[in-house]
Amino acid sequence: MENQTIFGIRAILEAIENEITLDKVFLLKESQGTLMRQLLHQLKQKGVNFQFVPEEKFYKFKDKNHQGAMAQIAPVNFWDLEMLVEKVMAEESKPLFLLLDQISDARNFGAILRTAACCGVHGIIVPKSGSAPVNADTIKTSAGGIFHVPICKVDHLKDALFYLQGSEVAIFAATEKAENNIYQANFNQPMALIMGSEDRGINPTLLKVIEHKVKLPMTGKIASLNVSVASGAILYEVIRQRQE
Repeated sequence: MENQTIFGIRAILEAIENEITLDKVFLLKESQGTLMRQLLHQLKQKGVNFQFVPEEKFYKFKDKNHQGAMAQIAPVNFWDLEMLVEKVMAEESKPLFLLLDQISDARNFGAILRTAACCGVHGIIVPKSGSAPVNADTIKTSAGGIFHVPICKVDHLKDALFYLQGSEVAIFAATEKAENNIYQANFNQPMALIMGSEDRGINPTLLKVIEHKVKLPMTGKIASLNVSVASGAILYEVIRQRQE
């Protein structure tokens, strides 16, 4: 399944008004006018991810009356964070959440979704800005996992962390700067795991508010793993501890 694309400022405004979930909106650089200003206001107010792009982006859509704006309708509905956390906390004795910080590659996101679905993750939380799009690559790589794990998009991951901590969920950050490895951690409790991108890791401002930091032990000549592989290794340690 690929994202459905809609064209035109009025069409996008109508989609927002009807609460259709938009994955991303592309706007032509230097576009002006009353309708465009109205669209920008609505996108910012609703927290919809949008990007200004050059005219070349629209070349292959010359036959569409795009008015310098097009949007991708997400193939899945995103959850409200508070609603998801309340639901999971009421139904599960040991909830397991996964937060993804600055992971922008669609295939990595899809691979993580696939592993999360296999490992019984109850919800994935990503920031609205800077996260990988939910597109055809994401869906294909997830092997259907995207349809089995609820996804939340939030304005700021830090606020999500504070909310989870207030709900008595232990937060674990995967970082090479940690003193303890994953086999020394207690994952047998309500918890959330936060993973960062391969090149930048977890934002330092987030690390400051996380008490538990863990790392994967490395004994070979290469000191890092693909983020989807690292996520899988840690999630399966969670399963191991919970099955003992």
